[in-house]
Amino acid sequence: MTYDIAAPEPAGMVASLSSLGYSLPAAVADLVDNSISVEARTIDVEFTWDGADSWIAVVDDGWGMTAEELVTAMTVAARGPATPRSATDLGRFGVGLKSASFSQARQLTVSSAKARGQWHTRTWDLDVVEQSGQWRLLHDADTDTMAVLDRLRGDSDHGTIVLWRRLNGYHADEVSTGDEGTQKQFYAEATRTESHLGMVFARFLTGTRRRDLRVRGTTVEAWDPFLRNHPSVQPLQPEELPLGDSSVRVEPFILPGSHRLSSEEYAQAAGPEGWLDQQGFYVYRRNRLILAGDWLGQRGMRREEKYNLARIAVDIPTETDAEWSVDVRKSSVVPPVALRPHLNRIARKARSTAADVLRYRGQVAARTHGDPLSYAWLVRRPEGRVTCKINRSHPLVQSALRPGGNTSADVRALIRLLEETIPVAALRVMHETDSSDDPEPFGGPGPADDAAVEVAQRIYESLVSGGRSPSAAKDRLRTMPPFDQLQGFWSR
Repeated sequence: MTYDIAAPEPAGMVASLSSLGYSLPAAVADLVDNSISVEARTIDVEFTWDGADSWIAVVDDGWGMTAEELVTAMTVAARGPATPRSATDLGRFGVGLKSASFSQARQLTVSSAKARGQWHTRTWDLDVVEQSGQWRLLHDADTDTMAVLDRLRGDSDHGTIVLWRRLNGYHADEVSTGDEGTQKQFYAEATRTESHLGMVFARFLTGTRRRDLRVRGTTVEAWDPFLRNHPSVQPLQPEELPLGDSSVRVEPFILPGSHRLSSEEYAQAAGPEGWLDQQGFYVYRRNRLILAGDWLGQRGMRREEKYNLARIAVDIPTETDAEWSVDVRKSSVVPPVALRPHLNRIARKARSTAADVLRYRGQVAARTHGDPLSYAWLVRRPEGRVTCKINRSHPLVQSALRPGGNTSADVRALIRLLEETIPVAALRVMHETDSSDDPEPFGGPGPADDAAVEVAQRIYESLVSGGRSPSAAKDRLRTMPPFDQLQGFWSR
């Protein structure tokens, strides 16, 4: 069979790899993957502001590489997904280092050495690749870059340094060292990166073989989305779901409500993206978090606040990467068809339990916590309809209603209390968005009942005493909710 060699054009390939959609924190996480794969015990992520010459580096004390291994590591897709990997290797396609780096910088330099060996340095300069039309992997680097490498290397005799220079978004003539706004943005990215790494590599930051991961010298704290050590967490029954010759472990957790968490614990449990975006499945591959907070496209499952407490850990074996469609960025998955009914069942149970916890809390908070004098509002859901009424047992309400005994000060205080204590949280929790349970004032459209007529009469008298004619007062009532939907003396 005859054939042609259709090699990819370097500039086009670079553009493709640069546009895979990495955020800066996700790109840094890809570099940390490599450090963990070579069993680094200490990993430093450095952000240094220098205007247009600002740079980012990841420095580790792992095995290091020979010159030949370094060239292989710098080669795009040198190892495919079928390549045998060690038990610690978090890679998949062999493009993570390059795609993550090209998405953030025009210059990627890697320097590495085995224990007591020689340091070897290679550089991808995307300008050189595009101008030459060739994959020219440069030996060493320019003088300024080598000076940065020397500083990062210190007296270490092994490990790896990955250095990004000419950063996208920062390497521009108008960006100066004294640009305080851009500098603030640069270091805000460092803070975001620290939070992201604490979530993605949480399982590597605890235990006897924990890694010392730092961002700008600050130790990254592990973030456990499941609050396993909190006494009020409700773990549900874990399951081992068979998939081919392996199995997938699924472990649901129902987090405590806000009343069982301190303000600091509540803010911490919200995670980097906030409560609403952190609900759902958490997919781990070799203890590395792939997906954080997502319902995996399960039909009819969307993010709603009443499910905020439901989080489900899923551990997938690396040999099932293809079945889960793990992408190049290791940031999204698609569940295998055979597992979708089971994941749906587990998710529905977790969502239901989470909603019950919040609903119970919402009902209690909206009612009285056992004390009929505490809350100004009563929120209930009888017969599938949400109702919200003022608590007439409240002392301030009773004072305002006392015949001949109320004062304008009492009324003003009651109005302010009602304004400040509108039960938004309870209504949000109790309201079912997929059912028609909206409150209907005075029972809904149609003839007004006695209670509605009494309220309308008071409003009518108030309008007349305020200077309107009887007919004008009725005209006003006819356009005033909810009386515009009701039939009474004002509609005649």
